[in-house]
Amino acid sequence: MDLERGGDGGGEGFPSAEKKKDSWRAVVTLAYQSLGVVYGDLSTSPLYVYKNTFAEDIEHSETNEEIYGVLSFVFWTLTLVPLLKYVFIVLRADDNGEGGTFALYSLLCRHARVGFLPNGQLADEELSTYKKTDGGDAAPPSGGAAAASRVKRLLEKHQVLQLLLLILALIGTCMVIGDGVLTPAISGLELSMSREQHKYVEVPIACAILVALFALQHYGTHRVAFLFAPIVVTWLVCISAIGVYNIFHWNPHVYQALSPYYMYKFLKKTQRGGWMSLGGILLCITGSEAMYADLGHFSQLSIQIAFTSMIYPSLILAYMGQAAYLSKHHFIESDYRIGFYVSVPEKIRWPVLAIAILAAVVGSQAVITGTFSIVKQCSALSCFPRVKIVHTSSKVHGQIYIPEINWMLMTLCLAVTVGFRDTKRMGNASGLAVITVMLVTTCLMSLVIVLCWHKSIFFAVCFILFFGSIEALYFSASLIKFLEGAWVPIALSFIFMIIMYVWHYGTLKKYEFDIQNKVSIDWLIGLSPNLGIVRVRGIGLIHTELVSGIPAIFSHFVTNLPAFHQVSYALDARWYSHLTFGIPQVLVFLCIKSVPVPYVRPEERFLVGRIGPKEYRVYRCIARYGYRDVHKDDIEFEKDLVCSIAEFIWSSVSHAGGTQEQPEKDNDRMAVVGAGLGLCEEEVDLDDAAGPSSSREIQSPVARKKKVRFVLPESPHLDSDEREELQELMEAREAGMAFILGHAEVKAKSGSGLIKRFVIDIGYDFLRRNCRGPAYAVSIPHASTLEVGMVYSV
Repeated sequence: MDLERGGDGGGEGFPSAEKKKDSWRAVVTLAYQSLGVVYGDLSTSPLYVYKNTFAEDIEHSETNEEIYGVLSFVFWTLTLVPLLKYVFIVLRADDNGEGGTFALYSLLCRHARVGFLPNGQLADEELSTYKKTDGGDAAPPSGGAAAASRVKRLLEKHQVLQLLLLILALIGTCMVIGDGVLTPAISGLELSMSREQHKYVEVPIACAILVALFALQHYGTHRVAFLFAPIVVTWLVCISAIGVYNIFHWNPHVYQALSPYYMYKFLKKTQRGGWMSLGGILLCITGSEAMYADLGHFSQLSIQIAFTSMIYPSLILAYMGQAAYLSKHHFIESDYRIGFYVSVPEKIRWPVLAIAILAAVVGSQAVITGTFSIVKQCSALSCFPRVKIVHTSSKVHGQIYIPEINWMLMTLCLAVTVGFRDTKRMGNASGLAVITVMLVTTCLMSLVIVLCWHKSIFFAVCFILFFGSIEALYFSASLIKFLEGAWVPIALSFIFMIIMYVWHYGTLKKYEFDIQNKVSIDWLIGLSPNLGIVRVRGIGLIHTELVSGIPAIFSHFVTNLPAFHQVSYALDARWYSHLTFGIPQVLVFLCIKSVPVPYVRPEERFLVGRIGPKEYRVYRCIARYGYRDVHKDDIEFEKDLVCSIAEFIWSSVSHAGGTQEQPEKDNDRMAVVGAGLGLCEEEVDLDDAAGPSSSREIQSPVARKKKVRFVLPESPHLDSDEREELQELMEAREAGMAFILGHAEVKAKSGSGLIKRFVIDIGYDFLRRNCRGPAYAVSIPHASTLEVGMVYSV
């Protein structure tokens, strides 16, 4: 993977809140950057809120009750949802600094066993990031702890509730992706000159801007943020100044409309039309979810500072200014009708239009960035096909770019832009997507309040009733416009939902097959130390999803590979033939798994254990990664893996040479090692390297003039057996590594139902063949790869 390694000196890219909060200068810098990434969409909402609200459902009358009612709705919606709910409550439910729908779900997975795959271990709960004190430092009250215990038992007992929880998280995720399609499209059309003679140039220019926007994404959030932040700051200053001017010039008493009484008057007068117009008012909070989804790109404090000091007051002044102008202009004859530009003074209208065009384009950045983040989380937790993750910042962890998702979003945005050519219909679609994500967040937060924060169920019920009722009102108003554009996010989410659920279901069934068909330790013992076949120099890495037991693929490999089999390799356009091939002298069953935490510290990365007697030289190594971790490149991972096994041997975790690993006690016999053993390293020329191992090593396809050789340090504490085992490990490392990869053909069992056969044989098989392979996706090191084919009947 093309990665820029970020983070600490260990090179793991392990981020921490401390890094983001080490100084006020860093916080202010992040707050400034967040303006261009997180708040672009939210800050441009004044462009189309009044325009969409008064489009057809209600009309502006001389009594001003409609415009005052809309202003009151906008004010209280901005105050209660983005400010109160997100800034002061939801942002506190971070998963070690990460946010988004799956961050909430991962918190719930840690506090109740409702996880994705049954590969959890007790050792995972000892990770420092696997904390269960989210939301406060005080000890939880006994009543809250009792409520959490009851809710936990209820979730763990009923699989239907676990499935509903997963589906709820997937719906929120799919709606975020759908919003990632719609927001850039509506922002592109908001350059809208709105006059009929410009209709033929509007859509082509919007499409060109969208292509340019998505083409910028590979430069990364850090660079894009510094490019976009000045535009958003200029835009905020501009709308604030215009708002203040309009308030004092046209109606200084417009502040009275902030009273909630005007909401009651508005609904009483407009009735059904007013209720349907709420879909337009809803657009004032589009982009609020980005504050939480993009939390990992910045920090909690920086996002809070940016919103409370710049975004919130600027938006309130802008909406008040528009309402003040409209309250004195009941009948408007303008190309812009009741939109934003009519309230802009004539002398500065065109400069403001130019700034608005740039700001509208920037508004797309928040949802694009949030889409990248949530797809990365889903992919790491086996709920999305594997994709290429490019980390674009070496300083701020979590800033990523996904090429496949970027170009897919661009294609869908262009299709929506050309297909609709109407901001009103796209506004209806975007509003439904936004409010659905907010409803999902509210539901998951109510569980987090009980399970993670150990608060009373009363607080959780109050939270979901208060915010849920507000969002349900907007949701109903958006859903009623299903045929007027709101069907788009539902259709997009349905497609992505099918993809994600099929991938998750296929992955789960494949893992269950591995569990049911794993080989007993007695079979391995019966093969003798040579495992029934010739052992050759080198390290063999056998990739497996299992955290215990021996995978069936290994027995399939041993059974079907003849001793002294002569094979040929094509590496780097050179043929290596007539090589004696057998089982490598050191075997490592390597499991690279994701745990429901955002990060795993370098010193906690590896779990290492021994399989079978010591003389077999067979080890199990579990490399644990969080859903936001950076995977190291081949060379670094290879080095850390070998050092971890060496440290395991050094620490003499398994004292008895003939002790056998029992499958049910596999976790007890594994140790957490941090690759901290002080092995000396020296660089040697490959051409001059002497010794029997150098002549038999298969070199990596990427030619290197130098290689690192490990030298065992002298120590009086090592006994002869440990020294011999370490020496063999070092010699095997110098001889090279071979990666044995299972090539699974997943088929539904005979007699399976039609739906299952369709999902497994067609859906999952198509996704598996067309997504990134595991060796590429996790950057597994290998000098040569051998694929062992097996048919999985699930």
